[in-house]
Amino acid sequence: MPLGAEGGPEGPESEESARARYNVARLRSSSVEIREKGSEILKEELHKAQKELKLKDEECERLSRVREQLEEELEELTASLFEEAHKMVREANTKQAVAEKQLREAQGKIDVLLAEVCALKTLVLTSTPSSPNREMHPQLLSPPKSVFKKGHTRNKSASSAVATATPLPGSATQLISRDSKEVDSVLFSEFLSWRVEPSLEPDSPFLQRVYREDIGPCLAFAKRELSQSVQAAVESNTLSIEPAAVQALPMVKASAIECGGPKKCALSGMSRACKHRIKLGDSGSHYYISPCSRARITAVCNFFTYIRYIQQGLVRQEDEQMYWEVMRLRKEMSMAKLGFFREDEV
Repeated sequence: MPLGAEGGPEGPESEESARARYNVARLRSSSVEIREKGSEILKEELHKAQKELKLKDEECERLSRVREQLEEELEELTASLFEEAHKMVREANTKQAVAEKQLREAQGKIDVLLAEVCALKTLVLTSTPSSPNREMHPQLLSPPKSVFKKGHTRNKSASSAVATATPLPGSATQLISRDSKEVDSVLFSEFLSWRVEPSLEPDSPFLQRVYREDIGPCLAFAKRELSQSVQAAVESNTLSIEPAAVQALPMVKASAIECGGPKKCALSGMSRACKHRIKLGDSGSHYYISPCSRARITAVCNFFTYIRYIQQGLVRQEDEQMYWEVMRLRKEMSMAKLGFFREDEV
């Protein structure tokens, strides 16, 4: 066996060194394999993580689009809700204004009806043909005695003539002037026939005569179209009269009929001082009328009011008493259509 430099055997040391080198090489190859396998595992995990991240990015993008769509739908819904709310508020305000207007008109009609009922009660309770109410029948009041003004001197001959012509109280030649009346059998029979089934339709002889002789002529004004509208409103009880000074609503001119003015009557077309104006139903137009026109309309309205009360059973009188009241109302219509009216009534 050969000896080394130090005199020791060379074989065992070379084997050990070779074995050590082999182990080192083996360890190096193992570590390389481990590193390669680790890098492959890490690459796989990295690829897997990147794939999951990509999926999450796609999910986030999808959720983002969904959120944007929901926000747009929410904005549209909010805008439509606000628009609908404003629309409902406008409609509610419009309905409230219409309801308040109808309430005011209804209250006005109620006040008029209450006044008519009170007047009718007074008429029924205090006025009969045998003992009429003189305040409600001014024509029955005794005429005032003529009083000579101070400083007025009369001719003696005229005084003696008046004294001679005036009969003494209690003398046989004294004249008594009073109204006399007699029931017309034809008119009374027509009224009784109507009383059996009272109706406001002009199909009975009684109302046909009143329409022909009183209502038609009384409401026959120069403006025929407006006169027909006034008659229709009176028949349907939708005509209202108010002082011309009240300007609660703006006057709106109709398209085909003149509404007149404070100095021109819309019915007669004549220049007159118009203290009142009329409204037909729910129309927004007001028509100025003269005192004479108002008296004619009022006379017809009074007649319709009374026969309407008879129809409703509100008048508790005998047939003859109701007949005479109807005749009195017809007389008022006749006087009004001829141009006679009292200033304190208008």
